[in-house]
Amino acid sequence: MLEKITITCFAASYAVALALEASRIFFKSGVRGAVMLGFAGAGLLAHSLFLAARIRQGRLPLSSEFDWYLLAAWLLVLAYLYLTFYHPRNPIGIFLLPLVLVLVLVAELLASKTPFAPESGKLVWGLVHGGALLLGTVAGLIGFVTGLMYLWHASLLRRKLPPRVGFQLPNLEWLQKANGRAFLVTALFVLCGFLSGIALSWLTHQAIYWTDPVVWTTSLLALWMVVAATFNLVYRPARQGRKVAYLTLATFVFLAMSLAGLLLGTEHARPAKNRPDTKAGQGVSSSRAAMAALSRDGGRP
Repeated sequence: MLEKITITCFAASYAVALALEASRIFFKSGVRGAVMLGFAGAGLLAHSLFLAARIRQGRLPLSSEFDWYLLAAWLLVLAYLYLTFYHPRNPIGIFLLPLVLVLVLVAELLASKTPFAPESGKLVWGLVHGGALLLGTVAGLIGFVTGLMYLWHASLLRRKLPPRVGFQLPNLEWLQKANGRAFLVTALFVLCGFLSGIALSWLTHQAIYWTDPVVWTTSLLALWMVVAATFNLVYRPARQGRKVAYLTLATFVFLAMSLAGLLLGTEHARPAKNRPDTKAGQGVSSSRAAMAALSRDGGRP
């Protein structure tokens, strides 16, 4: 089923969405926005299923030039849908969708489908994984600080206490925006780090160690980010005032749990040959058992 989806399916959907975006220049329409998002969403769905089919064939994203360009296009479409949803009057797609189509065309016509060497793939995924989690952690810490500042400032105003001389907090409007942006950046980078970690684990060990403290705490953090981001998207008041501050504080708690998992004697990032349940480990155990049997038999076969 997934193998029947072709690049033409989602490229055509993106082209229709671009045409609808361009029609803003010529006339106004009340239903155009919904139809435009519908085509772009359908294209993103087909695009996602196409990438899923590639994964089933053993072609992880970033494993070849072809997959790299398609993943870049997929991320741009996500950005387009997000920005268009929040800024429906701005013709953002006129600028973003041509880039999406160019990336798709380059992938189809120019990019090589030959997989990168295994070591190169691990290096790429390792850089993405470590870099994304680093940036997500920094953004989460900034959100934690601005959330505390917002709640503190709001408490001072509610109790009508004057600010201390030489210690004036930023205004609530600025803190609210900083909270919201820090939360969004944290969500994006944490999810990117989580998914790239899954890909890296599979490339390195051909397995995912869900019992590892780092893996399950990071999984919990990623799940929280998905739930919180969905809640933030659907429930508009969650983007304002104390609610967004509470979201960033809760995110920091999950982030701290993930960092704590890194400090608990973990199997995370251990080379495959040192894993107790890898084929290499099984081979060593079998060799030792064979040598012990020979010793018991006096060396006789």
